Amino acid sequence: MAARARSRAVRWGTAASLIGVAVLLLGFAAHSDNPDALWHIVHGQCVPDQLAHSDPKPCAEVELRNGVERGYAVLKDRNGASQFLLIPTRRITGIEDPVLLAPDAVNYFAAAWHARRLVENALGRTMPIDSLSLAVNSKLARTQNQLHIHVDCVRAEVRRALGAARASIGEHWAPLSAGIDGHPYLAMRVLGATLDGHNPFKLLADGVPGAAADMVQRTLAVVGMQFDQAGPGFVILEDRTDLLGGDFAAGARLQDRACALAHGGPGRA
Repeated sequence: MAARARSRAVRWGTAASLIGVAVLLLGFAAHSDNPDALWHIVHGQCVPDQLAHSDPKPCAEVELRNGVERGYAVLKDRNGASQFLLIPTRRITGIEDPVLLAPDAVNYFAAAWHARRLVENALGRTMPIDSLSLAVNSKLARTQNQLHIHVDCVRAEVRRALGAARASIGEHWAPLSAGIDGHPYLAMRVLGATLDGHNPFKLLADGVPGAAADMVQRTLAVVGMQFDQAGPGFVILEDRTDLLGGDFAAGARLQDRACALAHGGPGRA
């Protein structure tokens, strides 16, 4: 009898978890609006305006020196004071699109890091590199079916956590000892003042077992970092969806749209 009761409790617990996941999924769907909105803005407005009038509006920038197929636009996000989105000018659905892993793939993360100056301009001040971040969400956590990299400040508590773990983050993917927000992120570091020689999409696909086959479930975040004697670089973070654990692999949640670090909030440099 006791065994049957325990079995029934486990079944009810699993069912409750699945119901909770379904509710969360419905919540995401309800706020998705038009999943092609970013594509329509970039492809239908920003690129034509740039080509016809050398005016990127409504985007902040449009870069087409290597053609539309290898170009990108930077658009101010409608939410937050300082968040911008780096968006390819060719059709790329998201982190799972195989074009991102092609031998000649554009390094959109490198372009996004160069675009951080727009965040600083919006804030009216230069920011320390460890206060700025980039993020791409998993398919489950995103609302748009056009690749976009979030460029914004990192949350102060995330900055502190990464600073405390800095010495233990190496050149190969490994679990971040304390995780972040209760999620088991993997982390690695790369050195240099830019990401021009480091493509996080390829580092993930090549370095994490199984990642290349299920990129659709992954999220990537990049945070600038000063590695003491080694100089400037970046912490690259990776997480994978875990529905029963309530983890949608949303790296953009590590960012702070209010940018407390620029306004005297906790952890300000």
